[in-house]
Amino acid sequence: MKILGIETSCDETSAAVVTGEREILSNIVRSQVKEHSVYGGVVPEIASRAHIEFLDGIILRALSEAKLRLDEIDGIAVTAGPGLIGGLIVGVMEAKALASALGKPFIAVNHLEGHALTARLTDDVAFPYLLLLVSGGHCQILHVGGVGKYELLGETLDDAVGESFDKLAKMLGLGIPGGPQVEKMARGGNAQAFDLPNPLQGRKGCDFSFSGLKTAVKKIVDEGKHTPSDICATFQHKIREILLERLRNALEISPAQRVVIAGGVAANLYLREGFQALAAEKNIRISCPPVALCTDNAAMIAWAGVEKLRLGQADGLDFKPRARWPLVG
Repeated sequence: MKILGIETSCDETSAAVVTGEREILSNIVRSQVKEHSVYGGVVPEIASRAHIEFLDGIILRALSEAKLRLDEIDGIAVTAGPGLIGGLIVGVMEAKALASALGKPFIAVNHLEGHALTARLTDDVAFPYLLLLVSGGHCQILHVGGVGKYELLGETLDDAVGESFDKLAKMLGLGIPGGPQVEKMARGGNAQAFDLPNPLQGRKGCDFSFSGLKTAVKKIVDEGKHTPSDICATFQHKIREILLERLRNALEISPAQRVVIAGGVAANLYLREGFQALAAEKNIRISCPPVALCTDNAAMIAWAGVEKLRLGQADGLDFKPRARWPLVG
């Protein structure tokens, strides 16, 4: 089985070909950072126009790198939500057109499910497992029992982790994307420079809160009594403490002995070190996909398409893209 994946949910335009044998034959990603950096964040209209301009060429590159013709593809998988609705429409309409013209299955993929299943592509992780999903818009802990079988154990009550990193980067004028900029700046800093709060410290359950942390950091920045490297290092360290504490709580609730960390924030190497230390402490296995497959990419969408098509879960061409599409509920 060979699936073409398309990803246009935000500011990366991507196409990939993945096989049922877990081979990534191609994965082309075009970032739009240059287009958006002057505005300090993603501008939806600019993102949509860039997807329209570049998507056809990126699909052709993905097929060329995979050494395949379109008629050799067994299905077309596309991110159909959640995300910026303009970008989603571009990708979904392209996928529908290809599926219709080729007479191939059309598979609408939840972007979050793409992240959730990536470790099965890269590490052949078996169900069930515990998932910490951390990205620019989401922070959740879920029990994953199978494709489409997700139980929410906890989620953020306010900001997502990636959103928190972005806000700190904006406070400090570090540019976009915020997460990598904060991680880079933190390398030369003192992670114990400031006493930052853990809003839900000691409480039972798996919910997160980051708004109090963000407020405390803003006060320090506004006072001007800091170095950017120290505030980034301290902030990043506190984020790691919060994630590890809530993950420990989840391990007491979930019967799974395998943990997967996924989403764009999972690309942060400092956070990964903390997760591996937890794995050693609890004598469990923790899997993080390769950094390139943590951020938005079409390979994870194509793989989700493989998983869904194996179960006969193709979609009709009347499927509508969804700006909001919770993984649970």
